[in-house]
Amino acid sequence: MNLAITCWAALRVWMQLVRYVAQVIVVFPRLTKVGRHRRVQAWARTLLKRLDVELKVVGAPPQQGPLLLVSNHISWVDILALHAACQCRLVAKSDVKQWPVIGTLATGGGALYVQRESRRDAMRVVTQMAQALHDGDIVAVFPEGTTSDGESVLPFHGNLVQAAITANAPVQTVALRFVDSASGTTSHAVSYMGDESLVGSIWRTLRARDVCAVLAFGTTQRADGRDRRAWAKDLRDEIIAMRRAGSGRCAI
Repeated sequence: MNLAITCWAALRVWMQLVRYVAQVIVVFPRLTKVGRHRRVQAWARTLLKRLDVELKVVGAPPQQGPLLLVSNHISWVDILALHAACQCRLVAKSDVKQWPVIGTLATGGGALYVQRESRRDAMRVVTQMAQALHDGDIVAVFPEGTTSDGESVLPFHGNLVQAAITANAPVQTVALRFVDSASGTTSHAVSYMGDESLVGSIWRTLRARDVCAVLAFGTTQRADGRDRRAWAKDLRDEIIAMRRAGSGRCAI
């Protein structure tokens, strides 16, 4: 994609985000929780189109809570893909809340924030997650705690899985992968890891072509006596198996 087209695409995305922020400030206070979730889902789908990222959903996304969604983590685009596929509340690192524009949108979408380096704060957010589950919400988490290279799945931390045990809520796995739409091979175009800046990652995403976000939803399960560490390991194993099982164009 040439420079002029990329700059125009970036401007359109920015203008869209600014309009969304205005709606969060002016419109959201008058909407019900369901209305806000519907609005965020529509925004996520629009932004994926603006970024020229195709979305393919495999399996059955949840329609209602209480439910904890557990997904591997590759990029900031994961957030858009999950919101586009289902109406959920995401648990995000506390830094996101301070990001210009994006932080406002995340908060408007019902995000719960956690300081990942703080065990005490993890306990606090687990309590908030358990309450959200008791309230019937769908809550989504990335138990790796950071983004991976898209080729593998990092070990899962069990802290956030505790919320499902505390609330006696089911868990559903989401196996996420970004692929080249034509070949089905892994695409690194939207990756965001290490010391890379968010702006640099967004720019690379805007310049990419034929990127497909594939979300495969597993079946729901309960703890069945497992503690958070054992359950987190089993959830990671299931996601790895789901990622290996898919093949073909724009597929896992």
